[in-house]
Amino acid sequence: MTNLKEIIAKNITELRTKANMTQLMLAEELNYSDKAISKWERAESIPDITVLKAIADLFGVTVDYLLEPEHKEKIIIVPNKNKRKFYSIIISMAVLLVYLIATVFFVSFQIANYAHAWLSFIWSTPIAFIVWLVLNSIWLNRKVNYILISFLLWSVLCAVHITILMFTGGNVWLTYVLGAPGQVIIILWSRLKTK
Repeated sequence: MTNLKEIIAKNITELRTKANMTQLMLAEELNYSDKAISKWERAESIPDITVLKAIADLFGVTVDYLLEPEHKEKIIIVPNKNKRKFYSIIISMAVLLVYLIATVFFVSFQIANYAHAWLSFIWSTPIAFIVWLVLNSIWLNRKVNYILISFLLWSVLCAVHITILMFTGGNVWLTYVLGAPGQVIIILWSRLKTK
């Protein structure tokens, strides 16, 4: 009987090439490095069961398909190019929903004669980045998350600065000094290879 590593390697390679995907593209979909994909396809190692399930789901096959040396039926892989576009539209709608809610708060505060009603828009920006970050982590390229985290950090600091400035009148520009070590941590974190 053929080695299980070789069977899985052959099937992953076949599915990936039929989908016109590079190892890097597959790695990004699975949130792994292309080196890990290369090792799997050279039968040097095999992915764990959760990754096998993710690969099977990605290509529209069963996990059993990945473990079988021969396949009776011919699988036609049609990569879903519209999936990323669909998810991008959903993310855009979610971010716009945050600003719609901010507008509702703004109007409500204006009706109540609250002097700083416009702060709802200031604070909606970090909230929008949180929504974008969460949905991007689920559906799209996780490498973009480090950029989103950076924007989230600076938008929170900006919102804090403006809010304190409005209520105390003091100059709290030192708030941004907190961003420097935070940004360094984000950069170092983005350089870590976890898999």
